[in-house]
Amino acid sequence: MRRLAPHATGDLTCDLAIVGAGLAGGLIALALAKTRPDLDVRLIDGATKIGGNHLWSFFASDVAPADRWIVAPLICHGWTSYDIAFPAHQRQLRTAYYSIESTRLDAAVRAALPAHALLLGRKVVGASATAVLFDNSDRLEAKGVIDARGAGDLKLLDLGWQKFVGREFLLDEPHDADRPVVMDATVPQIDGYRFVYTLPFAATRMFVEDTYYSDTPDLDVPVIAERVDDYAVAKGWRVASVARQEKGALPVALGGDFEEYWRSGGNKVAKAGMRAGLFHPTTGYSLPDAVRSASMIARTSDLSGVALHELTYRQARATWARRGFYRMLDKMLYRAGEPDERYRILERFYRLNPALIGRFYAGQTTMIDQARILTGKPPVKISSAIRAIRSNSGGSKSA
Repeated sequence: MRRLAPHATGDLTCDLAIVGAGLAGGLIALALAKTRPDLDVRLIDGATKIGGNHLWSFFASDVAPADRWIVAPLICHGWTSYDIAFPAHQRQLRTAYYSIESTRLDAAVRAALPAHALLLGRKVVGASATAVLFDNSDRLEAKGVIDARGAGDLKLLDLGWQKFVGREFLLDEPHDADRPVVMDATVPQIDGYRFVYTLPFAATRMFVEDTYYSDTPDLDVPVIAERVDDYAVAKGWRVASVARQEKGALPVALGGDFEEYWRSGGNKVAKAGMRAGLFHPTTGYSLPDAVRSASMIARTSDLSGVALHELTYRQARATWARRGFYRMLDKMLYRAGEPDERYRILERFYRLNPALIGRFYAGQTTMIDQARILTGKPPVKISSAIRAIRSNSGGSKSA
């Protein structure tokens, strides 16, 4: 097997190869550029842009104060509060909320890493603890490899889906919104729990996303995009043009076999992001975990392939084990009631203490929080909830 051609990618070897230039891989590269500038790193992806076409949003409480240095330079928009709206409950929560655009991540990584460190537009067909194989049989050898290419075999997990189509509008006239609406569930309930999400980027710039907690990842993009347009019209926003559109389907974990999922992404190779199973079981969001991984790796002295595998495996396994409560709630959400009644569970949740809500989204729910979430009159039948909790259709000892 011939090695990597110098004219194609530069050096034949490096200290660390990060495969996948999405959020997780990009944050690791940035963290190491800051803390280990002496390290010879390669960031590899089949796409030509870092981060793809994405918008990532998060609450201030999602990121530990000691790790904020990783994301602070990437923040494009920020607000000090946000709204939620349900048929029987509306509320403003005074919690800071931020958004990162993938274009900012792309620019930050390019500024932090030397040009030869970016191997973009290169398709990877295999990765081991110490080597990366490209589709033309070129080979890059490294002291350590981290695979952050995206999800492993999701069929090994019992999943629902949070799917969406978002559109960024440029308006003819200023809107009157001064903060995000993180959930507007007053819209008709279609295909499970539906809500609309709005972010006022500027006086004449508004992002609107139509989101569904659905049983399937199927997206009829033209139909949902039309619903987004209709929502803007109903709000009285005069749309001049659509600046950007994105779509996606995030996994919502109800159960599954973590060990098999980990192995499906490659045996004995370090992993990050979705490939490591590091996403919030209920929201599908991966940014808080991606920041924790980047911080952990930046503090690690041994970046050899074997050490990185053990480090990232232990983190992912422990995180999965801690989050059984969320998977139990997800079973109740998806299996204890009718799809068009799912909003009642979220409506009740958003009546709780804001600090509890923040810990939930950060994946830091305490035992007391769990008791508070489960006490009181449930929004679904108790018998249905018990059946949902006991069900294990994606079954495994790891569920």
